[in-house]
Formats: sequence, structure tokens, C-alpha cells
Amino acid sequence: MAASKANDRVGAIETRGIEPVPDNERHGQAGQMFWTWFAANISILGLPLGATLVAFRGLNVWQAILAAVVGSFGSFALVGALSLAGKKGGAPALTLSRAVFGQRGNAGPTLITWLSRVGWETITTTTAAYALLAMLNTAFGIGRNTVLTLVCLLVFITCTLLISGLGHATIMWINKWATVVFGVLNLVVMGFLVATVDWSKVLHVPAGPSSGVIAGVGFIAAGTGIGWANAGADYARYLPREIPGRRLIGASAFGAGIPLVLLISLGSLLSAGDRTLATSSDPVAAINAMLPSWMAIPYLIAAFGGLLMSNHLSTYSAGLTMITLGLRVPRTAAVALDVVLMFAGGIYFMLIAGDFYGPFSTFLTLLAVPISAWIGVIAVDSLRGRTYAPEALMDTTRTSRYWYSGGFHLPAVLGWAAAIVAGLLFTKASTSETDVWFAGPLSGTWFGVNGLGWAISMVVGAAAYALFARRADSAAGSGNESAAPALQEAGQ
Repeated sequence: MAASKANDRVGAIETRGIEPVPDNERHGQAGQMFWTWFAANISILGLPLGATLVAFRGLNVWQAILAAVVGSFGSFALVGALSLAGKKGGAPALTLSRAVFGQRGNAGPTLITWLSRVGWETITTTTAAYALLAMLNTAFGIGRNTVLTLVCLLVFITCTLLISGLGHATIMWINKWATVVFGVLNLVVMGFLVATVDWSKVLHVPAGPSSGVIAGVGFIAAGTGIGWANAGADYARYLPREIPGRRLIGASAFGAGIPLVLLISLGSLLSAGDRTLATSSDPVAAINAMLPSWMAIPYLIAAFGGLLMSNHLSTYSAGLTMITLGLRVPRTAAVALDVVLMFAGGIYFMLIAGDFYGPFSTFLTLLAVPISAWIGVIAVDSLRGRTYAPEALMDTTRTSRYWYSGGFHLPAVLGWAAAIVAGLLFTKASTSETDVWFAGPLSGTWFGVNGLGWAISMVVGAAAYALFARRADSAAGSGNESAAPALQEAGQ
């Protein structure tokens, strides 16, 4: 274990990039995934998700809670299942994806993943800056201005850089203890928010249609676990191979599901009596206004801390994804570049864009489709018995075992592309009824209206890859290197 202590030690800079972790450096327990995903989901962004279920999806509180349970636990069980590849291959998710898509074919999924990470970071950074601005105004009476907005963005980004830059071991340690501290603070805040609920209105909200519940499950899944599914392996790659997979899946599902269900349920309760939260351009201020004045500072600290826990995970993964894309810099430099882009995105949201929730919902809707297509392909590939060759993962030349045909593993690439097209046919992304960014020709059907384009993409990705891979196996023979992943690497 000496090597692991030197490279993956709390307080020390992690020097490993995307190269697979050898067995003699593996350490940790499945419970780490519980703390990782709990920390990632204790931010106040869960409240507006719940508010949206009631205000815009037409659900009552009980339906919203059901959607929260199924969407949160279900999507993070999937995150846990996909993280098993990290335990098996010892590398980040998109690095392992090279074995499935080919060294060149993996560029598309990796780019989409990186855009997803940057988008989430921008949203989180913006919300955290709002929290800092509100804290300064409450504590010192300092009003918001352009310079102060930039300073608040920089403070949050600096905190993110300090944690993400140090790397895996520090992140795991902070996740555990910060979850306790900020979790308790959030529980206190939630207790006071419950006192503001107008129960007479809540109990008389009529039930929405069953299709609305299905749409709500899809919305929650797309806004929570689906967005993290392409990062699970990043945090499981140091775990020993012998840890049972069911423990990783359970730890991931319960770690994220517990805080998400509580926050989403509370958001739906608040919105059932007052739609201010669902329509506010500044969710931090909207929630703050519901609390007694003396609770403002504890609330804003909890908000800032919860957002930081989510953001440092996303930034860590984004740095690994940038290296997988081909950026030839140390991991810490990749993280630093990522926070620069995060800063630019925060400036856009806070100083240029006039709407917070419009771009937020549109972003989730569009990126969920290609990410879900990738999930479908990866899930089937794992079921086919994929193992990983460490040297081949890092060899991006024509000599790589994962070069396949011109750098592309066609069954996976074609399956992914077909799934994206299928998903977009049923997808509509808009900030309002009159501001439609994209609308597929089938977006007016039941699946499209209920926001299930991402689910169709996942199913089509899985089915198309299974079909194309089987045909490749039949054409080339079961011993062909590109057609039978279990056989091609089992002897290494």
C-alpha cells in the first residue's frame, strides 16, 4: 500500500491522471460511494427541482414525492452500476469508454461529457455566488454590483480549485465530514421551511395525470443521476476489485437518494402553496425570503457548502475528461483550465442572461439525450463481459488494441449515433412557449410531451449496440478482437 499512500493521500496533490490504478494501489470501501453521492446532492438545487414538479408538471405533493423516490434512487442505482467499470478497469469513465468506442470514436461521447460537466459547474457556481451576495447583504448591508458579483464568483471558484486540485483522497475525506456538517445545517433550514408551508393549499392540490408522474420521474432522473452516470467510475477507480458490486450500487442509490428525496419533496411542498420558488430567477433569494431573518446566515452557509460539495466533484471529473480528450497537461492544470471556463459561464448567467431556469431546463433536456445514448451502449457492453487492457487504454496510436477500424469501434459508434437521432426526434427544448431552441418532429407525441426523449435514447442505444455487435460477431467470428470484448482481453 505504499504507492497508494504516496499518490492518494489526504492533503497531498494527486499525481495520477487518467492512467489505470494498479491492484497494489487499490484501497477503500464501498461506503465511500455513499458519502460521495450524499455530498454531491445536499445542495439547494434539489428544492427548485421539486418546485418544478408541482408548478410546471401539474403534480400534487404525493405524486411529486413518488417521482422523487423513483427518479432519484433509480437513477443513482444506475450510476452505481456503471461505476463498477471503474472498480474493474481502474480508470475514469470516459477513459474506459475508449475500449468500447475506439480511440477516435470515443471523442464524441467524451466531448459531450465535458460539456455536461462544464454546464453543471456553471449552474452550481452561479447559484453559490447568489448565496454569497445574499450573505454579504444580510450581514453587512452591501448591495449587489458588478464588481462584487465577480468577487463572489472568484471566491467560490477558488474554493473549488483548492479541493479538486488536491484530488481523490482529499475529496473522499472532505465528502464524509462535510456531509455531516452541511447535512445537519440543511436539516435545520428544512425544518424552518416546513413551517412556512401553506398546508391548506397543499392538501387541496388536485392530482395530476399519470403521464405527469412518468414525466416527473424522467425529469428528476435526467436532472440528477443521469447527469452523473458518466462520472461514477471516476470515484470508484481506487476501490479494490473484490468489493461486491451490489454494495457499490446500494451505497450510490442511498447516498444520493436520501438527500434528494428530502429536498425535492420539500420543494414540492413549498411550491404547492406558493409558486415563487418555481418562477424565481434567483432561487437562493427566494428561499431566503421564506425564512426568519436570523436564519439567513446559517441558511446561506448551508447553501454555499452544499453547492461546493457538488461542484468540486464535477470539476474533478471535468479535468479527467479534458485529459481523455487529448489535453496533454497534468491533472491539476486541466482542473485550473476548467475553472476558468466555469468563471466565464458564471459571468454569462449572472451579468448577461436574464433567465436562470430557462437555460437550466434547456441544458438538462438537450444534454440528457447523448449522455443517455452513451449509457445504453456502455451498459450493454458491460453485460457482454467487458474487461480492460491498461496499456491499450493509454495507447492512442494505431498499434492500440482499441484502435479497431480506423480508430472507431463501429457497432458502438453507430449505436450511439442512432440513439441520439432517435432521442432528439422526441425532444423539445425551450425556455418558454415562444422561445423554442429545438423541437424534434415527434416532440408532440406522448413520449415527447412527457419529456422521455432521453429514455428512448438510452433504450435505442442499448438495442442498436447489441444488434450491431452481434452482427459483427457473426461476420468476424467469436474470436475477433473487435467483436468479442470478453474473449479479446480475458487472456491478458
